[in-house]
Amino acid sequence: MAKKTNKHSLILFLFIFATLGGAGAGFYFGMDYTRQHYNQLSQKIDLNAILDALNIIEERYVGTIDYQKMLYGAIRGLVRGVGDDYTDYFDPQEAKLFQEDISGSFEGVGIEITMRDGQLVVVSPIEGTPAYKAGILPKDKILKIGDTLTNELTLEEAALMIRGKKGTPVKLTIYRDGWEEPKEIEIIRDRIIIPWVKLEFIDDNIAHLSILQFTENVNAQFKQAAQKILNRGVKKIILDLRNNPGGVLSKAVDIAGWFLERGDVVVYEKLSDGTEIPYRAKGNSKLNDAKLVILVNGGTASASEILAGALKENKKDVKLIGEKTFGKGTVQEAVNFREGLIKVTVAYWLTPHKKMIEKFGLQPDIEVKMTEEDFKADRDPQLEKAIEVIKNL
Repeated sequence: MAKKTNKHSLILFLFIFATLGGAGAGFYFGMDYTRQHYNQLSQKIDLNAILDALNIIEERYVGTIDYQKMLYGAIRGLVRGVGDDYTDYFDPQEAKLFQEDISGSFEGVGIEITMRDGQLVVVSPIEGTPAYKAGILPKDKILKIGDTLTNELTLEEAALMIRGKKGTPVKLTIYRDGWEEPKEIEIIRDRIIIPWVKLEFIDDNIAHLSILQFTENVNAQFKQAAQKILNRGVKKIILDLRNNPGGVLSKAVDIAGWFLERGDVVVYEKLSDGTEIPYRAKGNSKLNDAKLVILVNGGTASASEILAGALKENKKDVKLIGEKTFGKGTVQEAVNFREGLIKVTVAYWLTPHKKMIEKFGLQPDIEVKMTEEDFKADRDPQLEKAIEVIKNL
């Protein structure tokens, strides 16, 4: 038994190390670093319980044990035990998918999803994707993926099941407020290349500028669109953030710098100890003089809520038009380590007037709803209202 205990001690050590280590560099801090943290953790958690569970499995389980899979499961269980919808663990395969999301290219159906009170919910469909064409809407609840109930899955497990090779089908069981019963919708997966920025001109003197997601490379496309607006001398902009699920915070801050004075607060990051850190505009302010209205809806989330809130609270006469935003106002830090990636909630986001975004969202100044009939008839009453309002500015 001594030999088995030593083996288990090694596995337990590796588990603790993998959980504490950061970006692969933790190894070089040495044994004293690990022992110190082991002793600190032992005062909070009975870490020997992990060893006991491993003993029971090894001594009694009839099948073959996959120790690597058990390690991933142990880390996932530890992280999920925090009880926060946005704090989660990505094994190496899932971490790769996460990085694809940030880069803006993958194969799937084209929806941003989240967990809200244990329920898988659509944040927004990406315009032009199979999910968008199938009529999936923000705040739709996904009850099943194929025959699997989603309340039994993590967010990342659900994402992996929805994704798949181009040309293959996936069935989603959807429930929408107002429906008498759920509906099963089959969607054919495709290559999803996220369009980040779209620009159209209305009556030659109004720019309809849409930002669809804040990916790593959004700034270059935004700069091109902004330059076209400046070259044409257009002074009225409809900034469309509908169905923008967010993305990289720094990109939203960068874009805010085109519209705000240098030094204006874009957002506050509120830490667990109550410290509030301001993020300030550092851009060129070249669009600062433009008249501006902002389109939002239930799919406007995270970084797009930050941008909308920053422009609304810093600039005079800016109106939010559409529907209440999603209300995703927490900060996640992605920490890479040798067993994948841990995404952990580290702070809250507050608007420049220090209003909480999380679960509250932003209320439109002018509420205009989009109905299913509007979608089917290809009508856009929200955009129509925005055009009406900005013409009078």
